[in-house]
Amino acid sequence: MPATAPIFVLEKLPYLENALEPYISAKTLSFHYGKHHAGYVDKLNSLCANTAYADLSIEAVMKKTSGILDKAAIFNNAAQVWNHAFYWKSLNPEGSRKPSGVLLSKIETTFSGYENFHKQLIETAISQFGSGWAWLVKDGTTLKIVKTTNADNPLVHGQKPLLTIDVWEHAYYLDYQNKRQAYVEAIVDHLLNWDFAASNF
Repeated sequence: MPATAPIFVLEKLPYLENALEPYISAKTLSFHYGKHHAGYVDKLNSLCANTAYADLSIEAVMKKTSGILDKAAIFNNAAQVWNHAFYWKSLNPEGSRKPSGVLLSKIETTFSGYENFHKQLIETAISQFGSGWAWLVKDGTTLKIVKTTNADNPLVHGQKPLLTIDVWEHAYYLDYQNKRQAYVEAIVDHLLNWDFAASNF
């Protein structure tokens, strides 16, 4: 029987709003998390209230609605809730400039060295036309760098996300205006959470 109340909640940020400065300002994080991310949660709850979707995990909602035209609004909001929660965890206020251990070895083998990986990740993120995401994913036993448009997510394509970079304009416009490359380079060089990526790997 469908639930009478939705259960999707706004996950708490894993750090303070000013923790990512100077690369991402508290003002940007306040808007991004408090308005955009929170707005997707509110909209998802509104769309799923009194439906069978309210009984499902957010991953299950995404998988059941992906590619279904008349469920696009549910998918978009569910995926954006998931993507944003994953993005916050992909960022580390402590700053970790390079992965290590088994993950580093796999990256170096897959991409012919860390520098090639670094370059490809940045190029993938800045070349996403319009809104979207850049991801490091595990596809079977292989690592790949992929990009998705709007709310799309590698999970619904059978891939396991390890890290993501949000390249929607609201992620960086207050701090970087139209300089997406500067934002992406700041993320890759100073904020990626390689411990989180290793735990996902």
